Amino acid sequence: MGVSKQIEILDSTLRDGEQTNGVSFLPHEKLMIARQLLSEVKVDRIEVASARVSESEKDAVSMICNYAKSIDRLESVEVLGFVDGMKSVDWINECGGKVINLLAKGSLKHCSQQLRKTPREHILDIKEVISYAHRKDMKVNLYLEDWSQGMINSPEFVYQMMDGLKDEGIVRFLLPDTLGILNPLNAYKFLHDMVSRYPGLRFDFHAHNDYDMAVGDSLAALEAGCTGLHVTVNGLGERCGNAPLSSVHVMIKDQMGYKDNIDETALVDVSHLVAGYSGIAVAPNTPVVGDYVFTQVAGVHADGDNKGNLYANALVPERFGRHREYALGKNSGKANIIKNLADFGLELTKEQTKAVAKRITELGARKQLVTPDDLPYIVSDVLKHNAPEDKVKLVSYMVSTSYGLKPIASLKVSIDGEEYEEDATGDGQYDAFVKALRSIYKHKLHRTFPALDNYAVSIPPGGRTDALVQTVITWREGDKIWRTRGLDADQTEAAIKATLKMLNMVENNESTINNPSPRNLNLE
Repeated sequence: MGVSKQIEILDSTLRDGEQTNGVSFLPHEKLMIARQLLSEVKVDRIEVASARVSESEKDAVSMICNYAKSIDRLESVEVLGFVDGMKSVDWINECGGKVINLLAKGSLKHCSQQLRKTPREHILDIKEVISYAHRKDMKVNLYLEDWSQGMINSPEFVYQMMDGLKDEGIVRFLLPDTLGILNPLNAYKFLHDMVSRYPGLRFDFHAHNDYDMAVGDSLAALEAGCTGLHVTVNGLGERCGNAPLSSVHVMIKDQMGYKDNIDETALVDVSHLVAGYSGIAVAPNTPVVGDYVFTQVAGVHADGDNKGNLYANALVPERFGRHREYALGKNSGKANIIKNLADFGLELTKEQTKAVAKRITELGARKQLVTPDDLPYIVSDVLKHNAPEDKVKLVSYMVSTSYGLKPIASLKVSIDGEEYEEDATGDGQYDAFVKALRSIYKHKLHRTFPALDNYAVSIPPGGRTDALVQTVITWREGDKIWRTRGLDADQTEAAIKATLKMLNMVENNESTINNPSPRNLNLE
């Protein structure tokens, strides 16, 4: 077997991805994303900014360059520059950068109508910038902006540009589908024409997703002979975005048998990081990194997996530090339930399993969320006997808030049959409630209380004021993690339900997790 083709990955989240509507990363956020991309995900190159945008952008590029230099990856940091004489080169040089991705025109329409220059004039201007960059000991890659439209409408212009610049010491020619108008068929044709006509040059392909073709076009680019692809985390980018890093990686590895340097176990973490900083949530059905992509819903799938992983493909969740889950609901069937019971170490008779399945189906038919964490409680509720009761019960509580005053909580709780009362103030009603509970655990029970690690609230669409609120809270104590949900029309009440569920899980030791695995970090 021959040596697999090695593909270079450039991540442009910090430049092209930041052109997503409403997204603007702070300098320290850019640095954190750059660190993770270079050190954890191990992309080959990152495009981090456009030159001359702002002083804030200059600070970000300088910090990233300093970090990259400290790990001997400075030439992996690239900055978009413009055909503006010496200005972009000087700006990048002042930041400590060593690579400019020079933005030139790749279509006659852009050259003549936007620049109002002839192809020859534009080529001379580009040569001037390249020469100056080389004198500054800077490497040059060249973007041919609107290249795809150029190949459709003015291929002679594209070839004129290439013929005029191919001997100027350009490291890579970057070919963007700027308007996202290509499909895999014509993408292959145009890219094959470029590679065949200029066999000694290196080409990158930069896909946009306007027709939902970015990943397919990227596959076609590799098949045509390109050696580099441009991506963004979570597919961020202008309009419909760019080719997603995670999807492109698995396509390269699984579909084409090529190699890249990506550490796929870090893809979910960088996805979460970028989603948090950008404020753009990842759809739960997003390939590789979405919350639901390794969850089987149909019971027949769980049954098939029990009998030899009949419904598994190469995208096994363990590759990405995740775990396959089996949803509980009206479509789940006994096989899903048995899978989840096995995860908890619970064994039921056929009759008991049938009764639990019936209850889950009833809950699912009412569109109530049923999660693996709910399963022990459903079992307890259905079987009644030989099941642990709630050891922590809320006897009564009152929370109040007034304008100009801190919210107050007063509660009475029963723990192992003994009642305790406490009052507390907090920054919100739920904060006051938790502080009162913590006080009981600390001063009256002399026990620790798990720390709140994450708190998420979701409300069904529609704008109804009586809509149910789902609160999902992640708790942590040392190496133990719990994730609990509460559902109610009142957000505070939903959070309180989730809190009591966690305390009973702790008391009953039903879902205590030691030595967390990736599954432990996504208990739902």
